[in-house]
Amino acid sequence: MQSRYGSYPMPASCCLPSSFMLALASLLVLVSGAADAVPSFNRQTGQNCVACHAGGQFPDLTPYGRLFKLTGYTIGERAFPLAAMGVASYTKTRNTNDPFGDQGADFPKDGNFIFQTGSVFLAGKITDNVGGFVQVTYNNYDHQDENGHWVGHWVSDNMDFRYADRWIDPKNDLIFGITANNNPSVQDVWNSAPAWAFNVVPGSSGPPVTPILAGGLAANVAGAGPYIFWDRTLYAEVSAYRTADKIWSFMSQGMNTTRGDQQILKGANPYWRIALSHEWGAHSAMIGLMGLDASVYPDATDPTGPTNRFRDVAVDAQYQYLLDPHAVTLTLSYMHEKINYADTVANQPTELQDASGNPLPLQLTNSRDTVNMFRAKLSYVYRAKYGGTLSYFDVTGSTNTLNQTSGVDPITGEPVGTPVAGNLSGNPSTRGATVEIFWLPVQYVRVGLQYTAFDKFNGARSNYDAFGRNARDNNTVLFYVWGAY
Repeated sequence: MQSRYGSYPMPASCCLPSSFMLALASLLVLVSGAADAVPSFNRQTGQNCVACHAGGQFPDLTPYGRLFKLTGYTIGERAFPLAAMGVASYTKTRNTNDPFGDQGADFPKDGNFIFQTGSVFLAGKITDNVGGFVQVTYNNYDHQDENGHWVGHWVSDNMDFRYADRWIDPKNDLIFGITANNNPSVQDVWNSAPAWAFNVVPGSSGPPVTPILAGGLAANVAGAGPYIFWDRTLYAEVSAYRTADKIWSFMSQGMNTTRGDQQILKGANPYWRIALSHEWGAHSAMIGLMGLDASVYPDATDPTGPTNRFRDVAVDAQYQYLLDPHAVTLTLSYMHEKINYADTVANQPTELQDASGNPLPLQLTNSRDTVNMFRAKLSYVYRAKYGGTLSYFDVTGSTNTLNQTSGVDPITGEPVGTPVAGNLSGNPSTRGATVEIFWLPVQYVRVGLQYTAFDKFNGARSNYDAFGRNARDNNTVLFYVWGAY
């Protein structure tokens, strides 16, 4: 069944263009991934990273970077299209106690410096009007086998294929095209879009509950639609998404449909986007709206019958100041989601009890829910070499027995629930902030230190899972080395 709950720590989309390190040693040499366009884009355009990315930091696009993407990744001459990236990291969580007795699974390699993830990219110009961006990602700690050993796994990641053209005369400038991709908003060119706004560093922590538009369908779907960008002012797009299966299955490779990893959608599901943009001198600003209407089968292994319907609407804004040696980007977004559950999901009884043996406060699941998410992020980069970010997140929503994922089995008396992300209240409220500093010793190499602090987690500040875990127990330090080639 589609749940509003993700895993903790919340994995990033791993959408960063950079290089796959063959060994941890090479990562240490490179000292971490540069936040910039995939190196194949640099070779194609002949431009430095700062031309397309604010302060050279992925994924914050500059006005030129937005034009490069909107024109189908076709600016420049065809070049060697392959690139790769790798990330090594050290994570330390404040409290790794686990009432379910599997600390290793809940906090894989916590307190150890590890090779975490890597990606291979095929990206660039195909013809004067056609280009694309394809990422395949390897997760070194994807799952555990029957002996408890960690197993790595390759999966499809972000993909965006485009046809684009441009009409220019003394009075008008019109870019128009078609995008085909596998993640609603991955085609977006503003840094406030869900696919690019937060947790872009692999291993970053975030709220366990987010609207489905904020990554819930990433690498699950295939979609396509037309877009326009008129006079570098008005952007509009309408796309439709379906399950990435059959001829579209290359967009969801690595998803285990028999295990229910992939969300299965019914029919075509609309996504829309409109934005107003303005540039003046070293400044640029944008305000926009976007939305998604998705019908998702509750049981991915049995895609029949009624569906859960998700209706997401978001407003977002961005401001940039780019004048060497300074690069400032501020993004804001607010997303509201309404969920109407299928009859097979709504009004179902719960059998769990709290840790004291009392029935949970809600006995029946809701027929509908709401989720609200506010995010803000400020980044600053000096001389494309030193920088930092400060981000804030606040998720609220309705309380529902469906989301009470933690409790005690009344028959066995054993704890039942989702480790770390267990929820006793059934409320998704989570609030916190992340501060990060980073350094680029050389191009294509980034070293960063990040700290995420939670003030509330799954509806409570303390004992949110009925087994004594507090929100601040999830506070996390992340040191990473990110390298690209």
